[in-house]
Amino acid sequence: MPYRVNGDLPPSVRNHLPDHAQDIYREAFNHAFAAQAGEPDRERRAHMIAWAAVKRRYVKAGDSWVAR
Repeated sequence: MPYRVNGDLPPSVRNHLPDHAQDIYREAFNHAFAAQAGEPDRERRAHMIAWAAVKRRYVKAGDSWVAR
C-alpha cells in the first residue's frame, strides 16, 4: 500500500527519521511497491528498498539519524 503523505508512514519510520529522510523513505517505498507488482512479498521488499535509500543519505548517530 503506497503512502500518500509522511503522516501515513509506519511509526517506526515516522517517529525516528527527520522529515527529509521520511520523504526519501516514502518516495522510495512507493516506487519500489509499484515496481514489485505481482510479487508475493512486494511490501517487505519495498520496505527494504526504502530503508536502503535512506541509509545512502543518512547515518544513525546514537539515537538520531543525521545527514551524511
